[in-house]
Amino acid sequence: MNKYIKIAVAAVLILLGLYMMIFTRNLGWGIVVFLLAAIPIILFFKNEYILLAFWQLRKQNMEKAAQWLNGITNYQAQLHKSQYGYFHYLLGLTQAQEHPAKVEPLMKKALEYGLNMKHDRAMATLNLAAAAISKGRKQEGQKLLEEAKRLDSAGMMTDQIKMMKEQLKMPSMQKHMHNPNMRQRGKFF
Repeated sequence: MNKYIKIAVAAVLILLGLYMMIFTRNLGWGIVVFLLAAIPIILFFKNEYILLAFWQLRKQNMEKAAQWLNGITNYQAQLHKSQYGYFHYLLGLTQAQEHPAKVEPLMKKALEYGLNMKHDRAMATLNLAAAAISKGRKQEGQKLLEEAKRLDSAGMMTDQIKMMKEQLKMPSMQKHMHNPNMRQRGKFF
């Protein structure tokens, strides 16, 4: 649902509540309608699809979380600006297992739009570090790991950070692999 339709519904409910309280003298029902008007206002700032995707993610159900996120067809029309980062963040988390190449641009967008919680920023930075290490950019991966460690004030990701630092110490296999077809070739042919 478009975010501005939610505001229109809230305005109609507020007007209905005022009408009930002033003209029909139903104070109880007017207050109930006012309280109902708070729901679309809350959903304007916190999208229902993102809330349901977070719920499924908490239950470790990535497929359902991806289904809820697919309900957002045009994120700029459906979400408030404060939710853009979390939309890309959740997309990156749900696609991390099947499509690891798609995670890096999504996490960069999530950090660009902004994430409110420190541990979310740490997780996005950790995913960027993993992508950089897997592509052979060790210096960038090291910097991102240090930033993730700084952001992880609760210590929830210390094991993952240690594991990635161990991967940094291992030699890159890409530098040491040789093409077997190139061994027999001479200098000029």
